[in-house]
Amino acid sequence: MTSDLHLCAVAGDAEDVLLTRVYPAPASHWGTAFQRDRERIVQARAFRRLAGKTQVFTSRASDHFRSRLTHTIEVAQIARCVAENIGLNQDLAEALALVHDIGHPPFGHAGERTLDECLKRHGLGFDHNLHALRIVEHFEQRYAAHRGLNLTLGIREGIIKHSRDYSAEQHPELANYLLGRRQPLEAQIIDLADEIAYLTADLDDGVESGLLEIGHIREHVDILARCYTAVERKHAGVESKFLFNEALQLMQNVLTEDLIATTFANAKAIGAECLEDVREHGSRLATFSSLAEAQRLQEKRYLYDTLYTCDALSLEHEKAAEVVSALFKYWMDEPEELPQGYIEEIEAEGLARVVADYIAGMTDSYILLQYARIKRTVRR
Repeated sequence: MTSDLHLCAVAGDAEDVLLTRVYPAPASHWGTAFQRDRERIVQARAFRRLAGKTQVFTSRASDHFRSRLTHTIEVAQIARCVAENIGLNQDLAEALALVHDIGHPPFGHAGERTLDECLKRHGLGFDHNLHALRIVEHFEQRYAAHRGLNLTLGIREGIIKHSRDYSAEQHPELANYLLGRRQPLEAQIIDLADEIAYLTADLDDGVESGLLEIGHIREHVDILARCYTAVERKHAGVESKFLFNEALQLMQNVLTEDLIATTFANAKAIGAECLEDVREHGSRLATFSSLAEAQRLQEKRYLYDTLYTCDALSLEHEKAAEVVSALFKYWMDEPEELPQGYIEEIEAEGLARVVADYIAGMTDSYILLQYARIKRTVRR
């Protein structure tokens, strides 16, 4: 399906506000503004560090488990497929997918929860979307004339608004990001492309880890069961692990096609003809159908009950919380032990935020090295 609607965030108008950057950028003849943003993102240090950050399994006992980076690549290919089939700006959708997890700290959601708890004791909080914005606007230093990646407004708006809505009252610092208006469809589809990617990948990694069993999944996850049965009919007698792999791919395709069809239908239903119509609509247009949404919720509950909260991962989460908490306390007590560049940020940002920034940028392996070093220091 290719849409005859004109809902893409940028339809080619060089004066479009979403193409603007904070700093002037030299003209380029080799690609669009969003293609240039994509290159800036994938060349960023924070992007490369995603290879060393947890998706689900902190221990990474298998090289086949997803990291934040491999998950990000999977989201990008789904987002670009959806954008292409609805008639959206594929370059914007792909760039947003590539940057959507760049603000995650080490140890996945366990690390994020603990960092948020540490900051709340100082009247602050940690939000990976807002941290991602800080990364691309401030922490990345690749240019002689300015800090940050100097990304277009379209990318920066999508970073903070792809998965949730922020109020101008609570976040006055985000006043330039059109908070009172709906995000473009390219940003809206990222959250659901993310869901499709991890719902597929986490079942795969769960079975790879030995924590989930194919038969048990078939009994409790309806969409996977139907896909497995369809695959089994075509490939009778094939080993179950190969049928499971095929079923996962089919499930991903079913959810992706549902997102495309439902989002297209939602836009048609309100008579949307341009980006302005998307921005003025009271709710998101990028959704699953009611059936796919019910299936998504069923699988998400299953993963929570059987994988995310299982004993093995709970132990990993407890270790992650211990490491993050101990390091946060150490640098709050000993700020002079921070790297010089972070010490220089304390006056402007405050010590607690600076410590959180330092920890959030670490990979899983690096934070464990820091934890071991500091434990030796404290023993002395």
